Amino acid sequence: MTLTYDLYWSFRSPYSYLIMPRLIALEAAFDIHANVKPVYPLAVRTPEFFEARDPLWFSYFAVDINREAAFLGMPLRWPRPDPVLMDFTNRTYPKDQPHIHRLTQLGVAAAEAGRGLAFLNEVSRLIWSGGVDNWHEGEHLGNAAARAGLDPLALFETADNDSAHLNTVVEQNQIDQRQAGHYGVPMLVFNSEPFFGQDRFDQFKWRLEKQGLEARPRGKTGNTLATRKA
Repeated sequence: MTLTYDLYWSFRSPYSYLIMPRLIALEAAFDIHANVKPVYPLAVRTPEFFEARDPLWFSYFAVDINREAAFLGMPLRWPRPDPVLMDFTNRTYPKDQPHIHRLTQLGVAAAEAGRGLAFLNEVSRLIWSGGVDNWHEGEHLGNAAARAGLDPLALFETADNDSAHLNTVVEQNQIDQRQAGHYGVPMLVFNSEPFFGQDRFDQFKWRLEKQGLEARPRGKTGNTLATRKA
């Protein structure tokens, strides 16, 4: 029996990027399916969250994400541009955000097309690995969508023409996330049990195994996975 879990995930979260190879590998090897539920980052949902942070929160965060990336053997560089723009004069986040709303809505559209996990993997790698600057320009996003097994033009058309629906889904995802037990990302929810943070992956897999996680039959792959082009 295929096990399922909910994945709450943000394009601005380095920890969301760092968990992706393990989720991709999990679905490739085992009979499990992720219900991909993109959400807006805290900087957009509740920007006041950062106003009360001790300065040590930010300095430790910078150390931790780079250490974790090195530990996992993954490249990491803060995105250029940042998916969420900040006004550095007063360290606030303007309501007019040119990137994150469309990115998140594209994630929902990809999930509704059955390629959500692959799309998150490809786009987060594009944004966070440091391989390119100006990831939002040219064909970068389109190529990432194609690698995820999607038709880029169809995906972008959906985002352009159905943004109200896609935003409604994002808003509902955020409500569901809090009801499931946390507000942070990445957050995995299995059988109503939340696992917040990429460092809870091992406990998450342990719980799946307790519930009968089975190897995927040879020759079959998860329907959210894509074959990465060389």
